[in-house]
Amino acid sequence: GVLLCATLVACVNVMPQKDFNLEKMAGKWWVVGFATNAKWFMNRKAGMKMGTSMMLPTAGGSLDISSAMRNSDGSCWRMTELAKKTDIPGRFTFISQRWNNENDMRVVAVQYDDFALIHTIKTKHGVTDVLNKLFSRTPEVSADVQKKFMQFSLDTGILSGNIVFLPKER
Repeated sequence: GVLLCATLVACVNVMPQKDFNLEKMAGKWWVVGFATNAKWFMNRKAGMKMGTSMMLPTAGGSLDISSAMRNSDGSCWRMTELAKKTDIPGRFTFISQRWNNENDMRVVAVQYDDFALIHTIKTKHGVTDVLNKLFSRTPEVSADVQKKFMQFSLDTGILSGNIVFLPKER
């Protein structure tokens, strides 16, 4: 059982950044890094492009997230989620309308004028996947931040081949 737990990402207890400030998350973020061992990712990662997310704190302390990503065929898809606050600042939960999965989202590292590293545990039909996303206030991200994202993703059980920095749209 202990060995199995070591290989399951859900066993890693990832906590949100201390002193999390919801209001400072507001605004436009570029989705520059993506890391997951989810099966669907293998076929799609090569065609993925950088997208954007608008984050809007709600009066009740939740986070309204609207994302737009470009598909490999050039079409665009949009998704909006209301990440509901929990008792722990920086931790949110929601059920995805698009994918019908449960999401436990944690803002694990953030410098509000630069980058945010978000760790989400997704569960559907008893299957759990981890998704780490690197958000940036600009389409460019420093080598130090890239290294931090890579290391965090490896530490949460994601294989190095499943950690990508998304190319900008042309």
